[in-house]
Amino acid sequence: MLRKNALGIFMVVLAIQATLFYSASHGDATALNAPLLAFPQQLGDFRMIQEGVVEPEVLEVLKADDTLTRFYAEPSGAAANLFIAYFKTQRTGQSPHSPKNCLPGSGFQPVESGRIDVPIGSETIRINRYLVARGDNESLVMYWYQSQGRVIADEFAAKFYLIADSIRRHRSDTALVRIVVPVRNGAAGRDAANKTAMAFLRAAYPNVKTFLPQ
Repeated sequence: MLRKNALGIFMVVLAIQATLFYSASHGDATALNAPLLAFPQQLGDFRMIQEGVVEPEVLEVLKADDTLTRFYAEPSGAAANLFIAYFKTQRTGQSPHSPKNCLPGSGFQPVESGRIDVPIGSETIRINRYLVARGDNESLVMYWYQSQGRVIADEFAAKFYLIADSIRRHRSDTALVRIVVPVRNGAAGRDAANKTAMAFLRAAYPNVKTFLPQ
């Protein structure tokens, strides 16, 4: 009985959220000032080494208005992949797909997962940190949602701000930002991968913050 009541309350909350969202949002779409292709190719000590391509079938599922996938490397050879998917409105069904759901579909399984606080200049941001593995291959994944100047790690918080911003600002634009660093030499290479990911995050974040709509 308690489970049925909880499920009923949850469904009612979802229905109220949907009603508020679609009634409050006027379909206003917030465009990028420039396409993601114009994102800087030099991020601190990291320089772009390859412009990636998002497969058409992935784009069809993702339904993002603009995407970026690039590989950057620093002089030592340490490399990181940056992926950004931008949605100028979520009113017509587009919304970011959480990497924690997509990664298992690609064959990666979580080894470690959690959230971390990262100081960057005078700001501290909270993001998701995942260590994932597929066979003997491991990767360190960091991701967050960049919504109108906010860094949001939690998917439920992202939904809350979606409703609040639709009511207050008539906006529902957001972006998914993901950084992936391969782990080399097995478990022994995890510390090195973490240092690379943190260095790249600190170099990339100020550009992400200024490039995406505030």
